[in-house]
Amino acid sequence: MPLIIFKSHDGNTQEVHAEVGTSIMQAAVDNGVDGILGECGGCCSCATCHCYIDPAWVAKTEEPDSTETDMLDCVLEPQETSRLSCQVFVTDEMDGIVVAMPESQY
Repeated sequence: MPLIIFKSHDGNTQEVHAEVGTSIMQAAVDNGVDGILGECGGCCSCATCHCYIDPAWVAKTEEPDSTETDMLDCVLEPQETSRLSCQVFVTDEMDGIVVAMPESQY
């Protein structure tokens, strides 16, 4: 199972193994990662799973679709590598991916 390294806004990290095909949001929620709320359950309708994909890993993720792009307009502190973690699905190529969380989802 690929390893995901979650990095909080204050620099703390938590390592989680996730099954291929699982969303990064679901992996975070299932493992009690602080900073990823996922209030809509992964429906791409709340933006409480906002994260930053480490630039070295962006090319290993699919491009966001228009729904996700629209929702990213609602996040606090957007960055070039902002994604909704409910829309990023784990692949074998993501083993070791680093995902940072914003200070707040609201």
